[in-house]
Amino acid sequence: MTPLLLGSEIYRGSSYGTWHPLRVPRVSTVLDLTRAMGWLPPARFRASPRAKPAALTLWHTQDYVDALERVEATQDASETDTARHGLGTLSNPVFPEMFRRPATGAGASLLAGELLRDGGRIHNPGGGTHHGMPDRASGFCYLNDAVLGILSLRRNKARRIAYVDIDAHHMDGVQHAFADDPDTLLISTHEEKRWPFTGALGDAGVGQVFNLPLPRATNDSEFALARDRLILPAVEAFAPDAIVMQCGADAVEDDPLSRLALSNNAHWACLAALMPLAPRFLLLGGGGYNPWSVGRLWSGNWAVLSGKEIPDRLPPEAEAVLRGLRFDGNSRGRNPPERWFTTLRDPPCAGPVRAEITDRVAHLAARIGRMPGRPA
Repeated sequence: MTPLLLGSEIYRGSSYGTWHPLRVPRVSTVLDLTRAMGWLPPARFRASPRAKPAALTLWHTQDYVDALERVEATQDASETDTARHGLGTLSNPVFPEMFRRPATGAGASLLAGELLRDGGRIHNPGGGTHHGMPDRASGFCYLNDAVLGILSLRRNKARRIAYVDIDAHHMDGVQHAFADDPDTLLISTHEEKRWPFTGALGDAGVGQVFNLPLPRATNDSEFALARDRLILPAVEAFAPDAIVMQCGADAVEDDPLSRLALSNNAHWACLAALMPLAPRFLLLGGGGYNPWSVGRLWSGNWAVLSGKEIPDRLPPEAEAVLRGLRFDGNSRGRNPPERWFTTLRDPPCAGPVRAEITDRVAHLAARIGRMPGRPA
């Protein structure tokens, strides 16, 4: 089936605020860049629908959905809204599209579950909001489209679903939803000692949860070890009907909110290796707070997903998209390196593989054969 990219112009015209890490253009950059590359003809694009409130209660509580809609309409969060639902905080501020924007990301993941009923590949760069909880916003995430996408896939013939999350932050909302579900494999690589301070190595769920905390400065070589000895063997052993991959761009070296040292090559190699392992594939965005590194990584994701070759040098139209970006309020925006304008591919970040990573991977890999419900 023809791969599809689901997107919306709501991301171009909305922001969490001029001071917030999510002030930067992300999905709009992906749309502009992939079109400039000639990779996104109309037949491969579909506008993301906005999820209706009733659809969101597939996982979120009615009280929370009502509160989210009301606070958007009034632009005022009460003390109860903040205390109970996490609305109106520094991380999850009140802004004009605070319901419509996340409901668009959720609508895309819900639609993806339906479109993938008979197989295929879909990219939802506006998705990946993996911190959202049933009754509250958390970590910039007002809704949890990843959970909703998994539930939608399950409603549409996918019984066993593997969720692989390589964001710099642990996928606490998704683990909250599925830790006790033997038919949902959960794999997360994330920076240790970083918010939300969950995702311990010892978490196992009912045997199908694999959390790999990564130390600062984890490089491409170390991530390749995790990919080849943990992620791929676990997914292959699980034999999923569908894979959902959250590909947060905050795990790369150029991101301001993490201290990992990956290049975007690590993400693309992991995506390419996972794609053949299930007939249905849903690729989500996630974190990422440098507009150049996010736009370049997620555009490359679409190239991998849709079988396009990533050139060494971008054509002038694509280069113009990247030169038109701004990153106000951050030192990385004052003197961006020339390569952020002229190429999608980062220089590889190879390096030594530390014993602490080898040991953690081996510890988790030893559990793969004991996963529940493995096919005979």
